[in-house]
Amino acid sequence: MATNEQVLAALSQVAGPDGKTSLRDSGILSGLNIHDSKVYLTLTVPPERAQALEPMRLAAQKAVAALPGVAAAFVALTAEHAPQAAAPSRAPHAPAPAQGAGLEKVKKIIGVASGKGGVGKSTTAANLAVALARLGQKVGLLDADVFGPSVPLLFGLHGKPSFSPDGHSLQPFEKYGVKLMSIGFLVPDDAAVVWRGPLVMTAIKQLLNDVAWGELDILVVDMPPGTGDVQLTLAQNASLAGAVVVSTPQDLALIDARRAVAMFAQVKTPVLGLFENMSYFLCPHCGGRTDIFAHGGAEAEAHKNGLRFLGAAPLDMAIRETSDKGAPVAASAPDSPQAQPYLALARGVLEELAKAGRRAPVFTVG
Repeated sequence: MATNEQVLAALSQVAGPDGKTSLRDSGILSGLNIHDSKVYLTLTVPPERAQALEPMRLAAQKAVAALPGVAAAFVALTAEHAPQAAAPSRAPHAPAPAQGAGLEKVKKIIGVASGKGGVGKSTTAANLAVALARLGQKVGLLDADVFGPSVPLLFGLHGKPSFSPDGHSLQPFEKYGVKLMSIGFLVPDDAAVVWRGPLVMTAIKQLLNDVAWGELDILVVDMPPGTGDVQLTLAQNASLAGAVVVSTPQDLALIDARRAVAMFAQVKTPVLGLFENMSYFLCPHCGGRTDIFAHGGAEAEAHKNGLRFLGAAPLDMAIRETSDKGAPVAASAPDSPQAQPYLALARGVLEELAKAGRRAPVFTVG
């Protein structure tokens, strides 16, 4: 196994941000971890220079990977420690770049989005991915919510991902028939991800392109909440075939759901439909139903906008408990009433994708 000193020596042969000082002496090395012959490096750079410094990142990764005793190396760019003025926003209508090598065998990419946080978007994305796998699809799930990654908890996974045999890409985790990747696998659980837009996009692009996804029918992307530049650029860079918008029933959440729909229209991404989460509460003791957040708001909003209503999931203890235990209800209790909305959601997603002339869905469950 290589030592810290050997890694630093390799970095001394790579030019830093100014093109003169070595990377080792440039002061931007903020993290070095060696585990099981794999080296993880963190370079702290100004966010506005993230794209320009991509060749430096690749050079550092190549230099470290070439060391004896190093099975593979992963180098990530992060934001500067001291707050600075915000960098100019990237143009939201820039042409989408070509997909990277990691996506070559991915047939379709769909986003699961919400106009705001706290509506159960990640739980919906996780159960959707599992349900799609149960319907005979080869599925991956990318946790692109870098500020609040949920996939490690939702699937009960810990530790760092391994590298592919060639050392050039990360191997996704796999559980319940779904290939999984998240920034949560690469940073400590209690670490705050304090990044600005350009660095967020650099990280997401790496998770899209530098992961050995292999052959997938569908890659589900759990998108960050909101409708800012990061979400717009992700919608373009991932070349989404469609998007599912998640909302709770009340008017306050629906306002933001409308913004998410408008965002996808702006980047010409088809909205496959709306899904209502926490639609109602069933008392586990008496079975009585309570519409805590009102009811039917997302369905009415879908019909109003000519979109498909993809169903509703209840506010239910079983969904919460299975999620906290790392066993999404669509996997741990697939025949339960709580899992049925996600199976219906998966069927609806496949039907909507098929309407655009894509391969007809194959239903093998239920």
